[in-house]
Amino acid sequence: MTTSASPRTSTAVRRQVDPRLLAVAGSLCIALSPILIALSGASPGTATVFRCLLALPVLVPMALLERRRLRPVAGEMPAGRPWLVVVGGLLLGLDMTLWTGAIHAVGAGVSTVLVNVQVVILPLLAFLVLGERVRLSFLLAVPVMLGGVALASGLAGGGGGAADPVTGTVLALLAAFAYAGYLLFLRLGSAPGQRSGPVTLATAAAAVSSFVLGSLWEGVDLTPGWTAIGWLALLALIGQCMGWVLIAGGMAKLPSSTGASILLLQPVGAVLLGMLVLGQFPTVWQLIGCAVVIAAVAFAARTRAEPAPADASSS
Repeated sequence: MTTSASPRTSTAVRRQVDPRLLAVAGSLCIALSPILIALSGASPGTATVFRCLLALPVLVPMALLERRRLRPVAGEMPAGRPWLVVVGGLLLGLDMTLWTGAIHAVGAGVSTVLVNVQVVILPLLAFLVLGERVRLSFLLAVPVMLGGVALASGLAGGGGGAADPVTGTVLALLAAFAYAGYLLFLRLGSAPGQRSGPVTLATAAAAVSSFVLGSLWEGVDLTPGWTAIGWLALLALIGQCMGWVLIAGGMAKLPSSTGASILLLQPVGAVLLGMLVLGQFPTVWQLIGCAVVIAAVAFAARTRAEPAPADASSS
């Protein structure tokens, strides 16, 4: 008797939480990621490998609890395609490693703006792979977005305090393509109702691909020091576990236009936090470029009709 009442109560409590608040909280968690990466001082491969490995002890129990929760509802586990999730996870490892390199090169805020170009890349991939319709408004937003990317990269007015704005821009855009691929494969491979399970599997696969890429790039330091491990553990908890699960839980219940708009809090928050915490002040042109990118992505995301799960699993 007590056992049957308890799940109903917890379900009722979950339903009372506004999904927009969950998505906003998740976006703000992810906005902290580039700050924590920069504070760790770790190389791209090192930061990504530890981010994934330190997140798994939290994600695995969440996945097991989700498995137990879904089994009584369906009578058996809903069918998915785990190999597609693994492919997506390998792309996620590439995304996070390249993005970390972009953070070092162009700064936390600008790199986060650029990597969120995935919100526009994803519809193009969905069109090529799934045959989903691409609206005229999407095509109109692309040249505006590319102009904003050029400004944000520091091509006008210098790169500000960025170490290498052009290289950072290239890395961030490559990361955006990998990120969009991750979202697409996660969407194709996840079963209905699954959130933590696919994220856990993708995180394990990301640890593998980030180790390979990091080893070939700047190396992976398996003993980065306790200070770096502390920042990376905080990154794993806030950016990898809390952020992704909150966003997945909130955006699954939101229209895609609302959810995609909320995701744009990530680059805005990262730019502001980069200025406040790290003293990374972009030039006026870079700030204008960031604003243009955000506006173009918001326009494209607001007008396209995508299922929520494609955006729900984002970084």
